[in-house]
Amino acid sequence: MVRIISALILAVTASCALAAEPLQLVDNPPDRHVVVKGDTLWGISGKFLKQPWRWPEIWRMNKDQIKNPHLIYPGNVIVLDLSDGTPRLKVAHPYQNKLQPQVYSEAIQARIPSIPPDVIEPFISQPLIVEDKQLNDAIRIVATPEDRLLVGSGDSFYATGIPDVSIEKWHIFRPGKPLKDPESGKTVAHEAYFLGNARLSKPGTPATLRVTFAKEEISRGDYLLPAPSPEIISYVPHRPDDRVAATVLSIYGGVNEGGATSVVTLNRGKNDGLEIGHVLALFRNRVAMSIDADGRRTNTSVPEERYGLAFVFRVFNNVSYALIVDSSKSVIVGDSARNP
Repeated sequence: MVRIISALILAVTASCALAAEPLQLVDNPPDRHVVVKGDTLWGISGKFLKQPWRWPEIWRMNKDQIKNPHLIYPGNVIVLDLSDGTPRLKVAHPYQNKLQPQVYSEAIQARIPSIPPDVIEPFISQPLIVEDKQLNDAIRIVATPEDRLLVGSGDSFYATGIPDVSIEKWHIFRPGKPLKDPESGKTVAHEAYFLGNARLSKPGTPATLRVTFAKEEISRGDYLLPAPSPEIISYVPHRPDDRVAATVLSIYGGVNEGGATSVVTLNRGKNDGLEIGHVLALFRNRVAMSIDADGRRTNTSVPEERYGLAFVFRVFNNVSYALIVDSSKSVIVGDSARNP
């Protein structure tokens, strides 16, 4: 089956101060690339750019073109154009494309992702972070058949307060530790332990649901949230227009350190102007320790160190998920994430 590949597009103008840094090509970049099934835009970008996330800039798309993007098919040739002294990527004209003609029998609008979807899909489809309002509005399991303590795949349970019987699929979760903003000290969200999925089998008060997938054992008192179908978006990487100053709140998996491909939680979200596709630079605040002549220890702050990039792919009101796409050292809780 032929899949249509949609190029990442972003309106980035040369006059924008945030985009003033010239694009840098890799050493000895290829003059062209043939698009194949399985390509990711991040991967293709890395063949040409030292900063792959700046792919949209090298396409030089304007705002009108964003609404009607060019479609790239497997077999098309992406050409690196240096004719005006500034690198530009474009699709080769038919006479430049030496490959055999192809017939596209189906026009399936399946966009190629910026990053591998299997890495981020669980973080889109499962409620791994729950904000206070969601927790307050969540439905809870009130009973299990024959007063069983635990249920699993194929078992039924009962819940009250399901407002819309048209919602058939539900997530089951258990609230975890609170996530506190290090600046305000306030709890901005809770981690959630994903337990499984359920389907509404009989509306009523209480309603009957059946467990369709159990990652862990489920019990009375656990929480339910609607489970919409996950949407894998062709994310557009771009710099934030406004200043962003975020902090790494946690690293998924309960570990103390992370690295490339780790998912982290940031203490900024929609309310702070963060949006899907934002790319942030990671910084480490450093302190140098020395011992004076009297044997006393003193700490001296030294310039912070930039060491990586984070790609925001899911945004809540006060927190967001970001994928570490580049890191020269371990990511730790408390590190800063700001405009690149």
